[in-house]
Amino acid sequence: MKLVIADDHAVVRSGFSMILNYQSDMEVVATAADGIEAYAMVGKHKPDVLLLDLSMPPGESGLIATGKISEDYPETKILILTMYDDEEYLFHVLKNGASGYILKNAPDEELVSAIRTVYSGGTYIHPKMATSLVKEFVKNDGAAGTDDPFKILSKRELEILPLVAKGYGNKEIAEKLYISVKTVEAHKAKIMEKLSLKSRPELVEYALKKKLLNF
Repeated sequence: MKLVIADDHAVVRSGFSMILNYQSDMEVVATAADGIEAYAMVGKHKPDVLLLDLSMPPGESGLIATGKISEDYPETKILILTMYDDEEYLFHVLKNGASGYILKNAPDEELVSAIRTVYSGGTYIHPKMATSLVKEFVKNDGAAGTDDPFKILSKRELEILPLVAKGYGNKEIAEKLYISVKTVEAHKAKIMEKLSLKSRPELVEYALKKKLLNF
């Protein structure tokens, strides 16, 4: 299977490449340092699986890249790599189209197993997180109308919210997401309405609380 690794640390890309190229059924065909480069490498190589770091400052975040890649290249399975042992991160990457979620400090054999799982069409969730995810879906019955309004944001709104909180202007957001300024403005208004926020400072405070500035 063809793999692409996207991580902002060269040593991580190199280390994972060595581990995976050692497997008889795997080949790392490209690496990327941020979400924009990851998107380009997926478009060029059409890998079976993309290993994608969730947080890649200052480039485009893994959350945004996940949404774009899953929409434009649905045949590529996305396995999220992260240091964040947090069910909220899990919820959002799965909602954005990822097929799996694994911690960077997981054993080598677990990483290899996770890649094979998503390649074969399954979903891999780090064991520590699986129970939390099941409880969350049982609690909310898989519905959008939950007690936490954060969980009713659309994929695009989840992409825009952290960018607004980080101080990007409408034009910059539009260019990053390849949408119009008017579309950005409409989504921002919808985010404020859904989250019952009245000002940008409130939005920034909310983003900090939900750890969105890590994206």
